Amino acid sequence: MTTPAALPLSGIKVVDFTQVMMGPVATQMLGDYGADVIKIERPPTGDLSRTAFPNDPAGLQGPVFCSLNRNKRSVVLDLRRQEAKDAVLRLIDEADVVVNNFRAGVMERMGFSYEALSARNPRLIYAVGTGFGLTGPYAHKGGQDVLAQALSGVMHRRANADQPLAVLSTTFADYSAGMHMVQGILLALLQRQQTGKGQRISVSLFDSMLAAQTQEAAAQMMRGREVNWGAMPLTGVFETQDGALVMVGAFKADPLGDIAAALDLPGLKTDARFAGHELQVANKPALQALFAERFLTQTTAYWLARLEEQDLLCAPVRRLEEALADEQTSVNGMILEADGPTERVRVIGSPIHMEAAPVAIRIVPAGLGEHTEAVLGEIGLPAFGKVA
Repeated sequence: MTTPAALPLSGIKVVDFTQVMMGPVATQMLGDYGADVIKIERPPTGDLSRTAFPNDPAGLQGPVFCSLNRNKRSVVLDLRRQEAKDAVLRLIDEADVVVNNFRAGVMERMGFSYEALSARNPRLIYAVGTGFGLTGPYAHKGGQDVLAQALSGVMHRRANADQPLAVLSTTFADYSAGMHMVQGILLALLQRQQTGKGQRISVSLFDSMLAAQTQEAAAQMMRGREVNWGAMPLTGVFETQDGALVMVGAFKADPLGDIAAALDLPGLKTDARFAGHELQVANKPALQALFAERFLTQTTAYWLARLEEQDLLCAPVRRLEEALADEQTSVNGMILEADGPTERVRVIGSPIHMEAAPVAIRIVPAGLGEHTEAVLGEIGLPAFGKVA
């Protein structure tokens, strides 16, 4: 296992007020690469994600929490009490980074505004995660992944216009914004090396969802055209005899000809309805109906082999448990394991693979307040560890 001293963020101290997903995504990555992340939690239950599918007597340690809270130390403090606030200020005085994803105004009401903290610690990086931004008409609106999907236009993007609107089944906005927050923090740390000064950075779910549509947005703003990569006529998800596959008919000189060869449909090449991209778009329902009918005649493995013979992009559609069991997942080192206090912790690792700094679970996801006494003792408050 790589020691913390050998990791790229060794020596960086982070005071982490975040909870649920967006912020914990960011602070876990900082912890993975060596930062000392001190997670401030409130009594009696801490991070809201602790109570999802727990397996411990207190009901505060489950897989959802474990997935985003390795390599952090947990300190539980009741920030309604002045002595708890004073302790946090002592921690922040020695910190490099403070991160929060509270609703607008919460940090200010606790006395932890950017202005107040940067006056105490001018080198501090103050990272804020919001739903929609620090200012503007939505600044005080409660932020959540699904709301960002809806307001950003992501939810409206469907492969076919007749498909019903639906919520994305993964927390796309939270994860994207969390990764953007990591980038912002690292950039601010680099700039601090040049200027000696910290700064405030902010990331929002809304902005991250707009950024995820950067190509589509440029086409809309500059040409008034809607670009929908999922609606391309030679691309789609198709059921087979024993499952489903996805085919991408792109990046080829003659993709329709290659598909016709793979599916043994020679008539496609001479069918006037599909002579060129514009006609393929106009007649997409008829074209894809031919594909769908053909794919149903054989197994997924059979069709993948035929498509790959023509060098067409394709893949089976899998369930998550199948993806987790894939050899590629193992080869990439994407599953981390460690013994926790009540069960074996098995979580997804970092998608960033550094040869000189491999990620491991150095600190298992902590019990609520597990490190309170130790952390406060480091700032000269050993007796304060029992105060919550």
